[in-house]
Amino acid sequence: MSDVLLVAGVVPQPGILTTAVQRLREAGARVYLVGAVDPDEMPADVRLDGLCALPADIAKATPTRAAARAVPGERVWTRIRREPWARERARTADVLVALDAHAIYTVWRMAQRNRAAAARYGIQAAVQALAERKAAPAPSPLQRLTNGIPSTTVVRQSVNRLINAAPRAAVNAVTARPIMRSKAGTKLWLTAVRAPKVPDSLRTKVAHQVAKGMAWADRPEGEAAILAATAGKLRKPAARARMLGEAASRELKAGMPPRDLEGAVNALLSVADQRHRADENQAAADLLNRAMTLAFDRVLHIDQLTSPLAEDPEGFIAPFQRSLAATTVATPRGRLLPAAPPPTDRPLRLLIATSANDNFLKLIRSYYDAHPRVEVRFLDLAANAAIKSVTWAPKQMLQHRLSADETPYGAKAEERLRPYLDWADTVFVDWCVAPAALFTLVDPGTTRIIVRLHSYEALSRWPHMVDFSRIDDLVFVAEHIKDLTTSLVPFLKGPDAPRMHVLDNAMDLRGFQIDKPAEARFQLGMVGISQVAKDPRWAIQVLRLLRQRDDRYRMLLVGGDMSPDVSVASREYLEAFNRDLRELEATGAVRRLGPTNEVPKVLSDIGVIISSSVREGCHCGLMEGAASGAIPVVRDWPFFAGRPNSARTLYPQGWVIGSPEEAVERILATTATEETWRAAGRDASAYALREWDWSVVQHRFDKLLLGDPQG
Repeated sequence: MSDVLLVAGVVPQPGILTTAVQRLREAGARVYLVGAVDPDEMPADVRLDGLCALPADIAKATPTRAAARAVPGERVWTRIRREPWARERARTADVLVALDAHAIYTVWRMAQRNRAAAARYGIQAAVQALAERKAAPAPSPLQRLTNGIPSTTVVRQSVNRLINAAPRAAVNAVTARPIMRSKAGTKLWLTAVRAPKVPDSLRTKVAHQVAKGMAWADRPEGEAAILAATAGKLRKPAARARMLGEAASRELKAGMPPRDLEGAVNALLSVADQRHRADENQAAADLLNRAMTLAFDRVLHIDQLTSPLAEDPEGFIAPFQRSLAATTVATPRGRLLPAAPPPTDRPLRLLIATSANDNFLKLIRSYYDAHPRVEVRFLDLAANAAIKSVTWAPKQMLQHRLSADETPYGAKAEERLRPYLDWADTVFVDWCVAPAALFTLVDPGTTRIIVRLHSYEALSRWPHMVDFSRIDDLVFVAEHIKDLTTSLVPFLKGPDAPRMHVLDNAMDLRGFQIDKPAEARFQLGMVGISQVAKDPRWAIQVLRLLRQRDDRYRMLLVGGDMSPDVSVASREYLEAFNRDLRELEATGAVRRLGPTNEVPKVLSDIGVIISSSVREGCHCGLMEGAASGAIPVVRDWPFFAGRPNSARTLYPQGWVIGSPEEAVERILATTATEETWRAAGRDASAYALREWDWSVVQHRFDKLLLGDPQG
């Protein structure tokens, strides 16, 4: 005879309980019950062999703070596990049965201690388990809760009832943390979501419920695996593409590069192309937007020390260049009239536009505000509510570019930009992001359009949403950024591409010429550590190696820390960086200054300025440090190292080094004596002022804007 232990998370209905016990006894079992039971309401004809009655509210009771945070299934287990009678019966039972969803977690925990028992949800499954025991006494792995989760058979049989009848209880019961943290649990849920003959709607519901459980258990890799496995079984291409996109998105949210990013992007683009061919451009825009959002997520390109765009830019962008929808968006529409030349009978009307980031415009604005041949207006698209609403609207932009006809969004963009375009002779758009896409969405008339691309934009989606045929001049801050951008945007290599220029950022470097005290010779410095791309851990490695040779060297870190809230990848880097600094800060070898508005004053104490970045446009902080007379030590930025243009072509020979060991040797050589250090600093300062000071660069801007080499 077999022993069956019934577990109730909530009070069972009397009639159902009577029938359940009767069926089990007819199958030849002794029947025991533990859980939420009211003895006074028990039917007289229930023939139990043992009972442990607990309060009816055990799924809700929160006797401790920890229990208050637990889900109902965990609360039931916490209460039942305290009963010696229940523990003894669980150890000796042949079949463990959850009578309701809240009891499943308890049955799973009992099954971890009694591996020989079959664990089931529901009476029908329990009766079947008794029959199987008679036919084959040794239960198979899928006949019990195998090392972490109800059997695949049980899941498949019960999932419809669970999801439709009690979704919250189902999630609480079958996706509790210990189950979801178990590798076996993940494996068997993968089997469950791949089960045959399950409707797409139900399969999708189950996948999302299980994914929530995985997220709750802090298992993003399991969450993505469940969604990807589900996608493989969905019949409709659109549903499959969206599910693959969700899987990749969950991994990115957790700070991990997706295992199948290419598969997700290709699937989304394929369905976007189908929708575009069917003239369903709203759906096509949504799918294309999802593909772009995944492919250009900051976790892949901004918050890592490398990027697929650095390793193989043409290969990474290839799926978009094969996509009908993406190439339609990138198709040049041209302008009806050429841009007019600068006026000769009045000042040039110059509109300077950006969106919430004018960091590199202040000197340019102040110069042209005072210029007798220029009339300036400034437009911050983020500060103008009417224009902001049409600026950062990627799905609407995509739908407009996909449509052969005019769209309401296009008409709205035209209406809100036209007054500015009609006034301006020239529009200078700083940053090749959403404002650049917006200004090229409408025909500019005879207004000249200039766009400046710094560095980060090349790693974003925005250059692939800009109509470069409506840009007259495209400005880069360095040759290596120009190389990367033109490798990603085919139009820029064609005969109709805009004129391309390389202009240094506007910097007043003469204000950085400051006398340094002798002790600054041993002070290394970094200005700006707020991004993973700055890779300050590399500079810390240089300091450690240097102090092994001479412990007089120290480091000053200037600027705010990177934000841990930007992404998981950024937070993980920051945590590792802080661990690096603990010992060094304790001994005074490293000091963090934080943000400051007095950079020239701070640089007076820095004798060696380090650029440890993995990528840069031109690295203004390094140039300012050089102007101050600090010795420049520039890592050969890995994103661009070995290419025709890189840090080695931007800076003088000797400034750029290939490893921390080379950095140490350069620092020791140039700071060997106070005389050698000051001489090298004077040379660096003279070079910086000669090449990058605004007094030099302003003439290049005058030539661009006014067509006048002398301003």
